[in-house]
Amino acid sequence: MEHFDVIIVGAGLSGVGAGVHLQKRCPGKTYAILEGREAIGGTWDLFRYPGIRSDSDMYTLGYNFKPWTNAKAIADGPSILDYVRETAREHGVDRHIRFRHKVKRASWDTQAARWTVEAERGDTGETVRLSCNFLFMCSGYYNYEHGYLPEWEGYESYKGRIAHPQFWPEDLDYKGKRVIVIGSGATAMTIVPEMAKDAAHVTMLQRSPTYVVSRPSQDAIANGLRKMLPGALAYGITRWKNVLLQNYFYGLTRKQPEKAKQRLIGMVRRALGPDYDVETHFTPRYNPWDQRLCLIPDDDLYDAIKTGKASVVTDHIERFTQTGITLKSGRTLEADIIVPATGLDLIVLGGVELVVDGARVDMANTLTYKGMMYENVPNLASAFGYTNASWTLKADLTCEYVCRLINYMDAHGYAQATPRNADPAMARAPWLDFSSGYVQRAMAKFPKQGARLPWALHQNYFKDIKLLRRGRVDDPEMAFSRRPPAQTRAPARVEEAA
Repeated sequence: MEHFDVIIVGAGLSGVGAGVHLQKRCPGKTYAILEGREAIGGTWDLFRYPGIRSDSDMYTLGYNFKPWTNAKAIADGPSILDYVRETAREHGVDRHIRFRHKVKRASWDTQAARWTVEAERGDTGETVRLSCNFLFMCSGYYNYEHGYLPEWEGYESYKGRIAHPQFWPEDLDYKGKRVIVIGSGATAMTIVPEMAKDAAHVTMLQRSPTYVVSRPSQDAIANGLRKMLPGALAYGITRWKNVLLQNYFYGLTRKQPEKAKQRLIGMVRRALGPDYDVETHFTPRYNPWDQRLCLIPDDDLYDAIKTGKASVVTDHIERFTQTGITLKSGRTLEADIIVPATGLDLIVLGGVELVVDGARVDMANTLTYKGMMYENVPNLASAFGYTNASWTLKADLTCEYVCRLINYMDAHGYAQATPRNADPAMARAPWLDFSSGYVQRAMAKFPKQGARLPWALHQNYFKDIKLLRRGRVDDPEMAFSRRPPAQTRAPARVEEAA
């Protein structure tokens, strides 16, 4: 069986970053990246719908070691994909990737102090087994095989074209067509203004409004700094500027939610004018950051609405018809194309089955340690980004911590590092305190967080710098052990013949 010091699962934004961090901070360690699909990029290769882009600024979504140099701060999907692939090529990470290796199962053996990873080959169907000392899950948080689709009455009767954003049909021609986009999240607000450029009309059909923030697609300060300063320095300054601004605004929404709400809604009113029904279509029933805010560049959604190319309808679906959708209000919307931008199907650790010393791990009953490791699961970490900031901010910190942990174990001769909770009565809470439907549908399957550190989960970059970059690796909740001595078997007793 082929063996590596580290196996990374997933060759997307997190997995490529993990490979670079490992090379930089743990030189000499052998590693492989197992990727279930045929390409680098993860989310940014999978999603191909019109207008696909980031909903975070690229100065924080970009890696801390590779400056983002594109003029646009809110970048399109192909540009982000190029950035990830360029990173992999520049650092030679692409040479460590094994494509079409979908990890199904990982089993830990304390006696051997190693994981055995089973992956299904997409090209041959065979099961490949590899082993490693440390397993790093960078497979994201949603099911790549299918998205979430509600059960609508009459759905099968619709005779037009249905295009799910997660599996966008390459041959879809929407020029001059009537389109309904169902949903009010980041995906819907990306698709609507882009399709509106060529469609006859695009209707965004939502059950309830979402908070929307418009920002310039280009960061004038960042572009100015690049003209005066070395690229890495300009990038670092811009990155910290955006982190501080985001952290300040998030803090304001938590401390003064009503004030923040009025500020956000006021921005929409100014953009759409006094005659638009902002109360119905852009005034959520929840406080800011109880769900993720939607970021739009350069007022593109508002411009599509003002020109009449797009509209927002806030109502509930009664049923699908052959030609469109009937709403509970009695209104009927006709459509040639329907796009159900209805969310993701969240899964834990890419759906990989974990087994520790022959016992299957029930992740739903497991505590998360520092938001990246798991109670009683040795030598395993996962990358999971922030809900209120850029994914990569947390992923970079997680990679740094994993490398610190591996180096600490090497320095002290340890073979196993296992988070242990000594307080079984400690209160538990959901992994994420988020009211979004796609989160609430899945939280029962996810690990829990505890009432105190290191079991409580931060959504704060500054606290995580203290915890992950500067905090102790050898804290009391982390149990280290050396490889057990090899067991020697007594020679078999031979009975003399009678």
